[in-house]
Amino acid sequence: MTIELGHLALILAFVIAATQAGIGFAFWRGNEMTEHFVKQAAIVQFGLVGFSFAALAHAFMTDDFSLRLAVQHSNSLQPLLYKFTSTWGNHEGSMLLFVLTLTVFGAAVAAFGRNLPGELKTLVLANQGLMVAAFSAFVIFTSNPFWRLDPAPADGAELNPILQDIGLAIHPPLLYLGYVGFSICFSFAIAALISGRIDAAWARWVRPWTLASWSFLTLGIAMGSYWAYYELGWGGWWFWDPVENASFMPWLAGTALLHSATVMEKRNALKIWTIFLAIVTFSLSLLGTFLVRSGILTSVHAFASDPTRGTVILAMLAAFIGGAFTLFALRASSLRHGGLFAPISREGALILNNVFLAAATTGVLIGTLYPLVLESLTGARITVGAPFFDLTFGALMVPLLLLIPLGPFLAWKRGDIVAVGQRLMGVIVVTLTLSLLIFGFLGFPTTLAPIGLAIGIWVMAGALAELADRAAVGRVTPRQSWARFKGLPRTAWSTSIAHFGVGVAAIGIVCATAFQTEIVTSMRAGESMPIAGYTVTYEGEAEVAGANFSAERGSFVIASPWGGERSVTSERRVYPVSGTPTTEAGIRTYGFSQIYVQLGEQSGSDGRVVRLWHKPFVLLIWLGALVMACAGFLSLTDRRLRFGVPARAKGNAKPAGVGR
Repeated sequence: MTIELGHLALILAFVIAATQAGIGFAFWRGNEMTEHFVKQAAIVQFGLVGFSFAALAHAFMTDDFSLRLAVQHSNSLQPLLYKFTSTWGNHEGSMLLFVLTLTVFGAAVAAFGRNLPGELKTLVLANQGLMVAAFSAFVIFTSNPFWRLDPAPADGAELNPILQDIGLAIHPPLLYLGYVGFSICFSFAIAALISGRIDAAWARWVRPWTLASWSFLTLGIAMGSYWAYYELGWGGWWFWDPVENASFMPWLAGTALLHSATVMEKRNALKIWTIFLAIVTFSLSLLGTFLVRSGILTSVHAFASDPTRGTVILAMLAAFIGGAFTLFALRASSLRHGGLFAPISREGALILNNVFLAAATTGVLIGTLYPLVLESLTGARITVGAPFFDLTFGALMVPLLLLIPLGPFLAWKRGDIVAVGQRLMGVIVVTLTLSLLIFGFLGFPTTLAPIGLAIGIWVMAGALAELADRAAVGRVTPRQSWARFKGLPRTAWSTSIAHFGVGVAAIGIVCATAFQTEIVTSMRAGESMPIAGYTVTYEGEAEVAGANFSAERGSFVIASPWGGERSVTSERRVYPVSGTPTTEAGIRTYGFSQIYVQLGEQSGSDGRVVRLWHKPFVLLIWLGALVMACAGFLSLTDRRLRFGVPARAKGNAKPAGVGR
């Protein structure tokens, strides 16, 4: 009965969402009853879809194998956590999670957007309701997760063993809160185009939603990267898989949107570009949804192989994206331009930042879609691999990273690059000194790695210098500097912390890519292998049994060059229900570096193929991402973003920049 109630709740949510969209778009102008209705409808939708999702999760967790989806993607032997993650470890359940995330953001605007103008809020919630109606209809009519089987089988086929990991309990929800969360920015853009209210206040209203979505997406991508690193057993942290790119492109566009909204908020400029980015960012999220669920990709990340569903998603994508850009084309020419500024200014630096991010997004998009387009047109199959992305993306990121410390030191409207250079002289000296020391320590290699490390140090030192400059360190007494530190707004702290995180991640990427050591060898019990100053000894293997798998577990001892020994195990598992083999890597952390051990195939009668990696400072990659995400959440605690712009008193004139 719970399944039927969950199905009914989803249908009711669809009806309410469609009604919300219809009434909201039809009667948005100056109608308080409409505003009240769409607010209540958004909250009720969240409750209904939340109940629907809970009903589906309950069926998985209680082994209700009358549910077809549970039969296809769960098994009674699975640990309870993986029964729960099976709820979204499939196409139908993941789409229901997609709809739930749409309602979460709609309900959040309804509940916490008290200071939003009534007309703008009505249009935002109307557009959000339209998307909820469209995607819930897709779930109901093409991807129904509540389909029953009669008679019910005794057990199910189990979740893909690769997905039976704690990372899958964290990664998808974070990812959805990120790239589906950008739907609310999209709704704000549509509302602004319809109402004509596009000004600095609009930028301040949309910025916290952009920050929240960007921060969640940063965490989601980082968690997915780390999951692939330790779970797939291949020792890599990024593969430029098309589905990885599908979440990375909205992140790049969302980063550009954050910086563009800052210019719009501070200087009432870049209005058209900011609206355009808000549309593009969610459009890329929809494109990712199509890639993952259309069946045109083969990936461990992909959920669907039914082209019919892909066709429906493609039609929805065309309707939303095409409609948004049509509206944008009709309204863009009537938008007022903001304040003027010199090319050498903070606005100019942020625009240049946007240019590099937009170019990087375009490069990733071309590399991802070109093989698919070529195959559909000619039938030829090609692969655009890591070398293309590394070269294209890296060439665009280097100047962007060099630019990061400069921007915060430039004045708004008109800056002085010579004065900025003088204020950054300490950063330049620190960067050059540390870079030369590192270069000498590495033996003056001919690779570009030391340059990459220097760029990371430059970004980190620049972020610290920005805080020091705001606190007037060296220009006033230490007590006054400390008072200024404490008085800095949280948005200022978050900007510097986020930039510092970028530098940390950059150093981690350079070190893990350029200085890692890899050894593939055959080892017998008792044999040792040196790697990067460590010694790894293979102690043998044993058969072990898990809750729903059997495994060959290899035991190793790692001797550190600084003394001390640590044990680690690596497994080759087989899941009897599906017959799927997986590899569980053994990892030991030393500071920010790791020794990575993978137990391979049999080698002769008593040997094993063993793969060893030493990955120096690899944890800095994910630490940097965590720092960036935390900076975003810190900014959200700033009172100006938490409560938004105070509501205008009745009778006041419209703010400058509001047009029809």
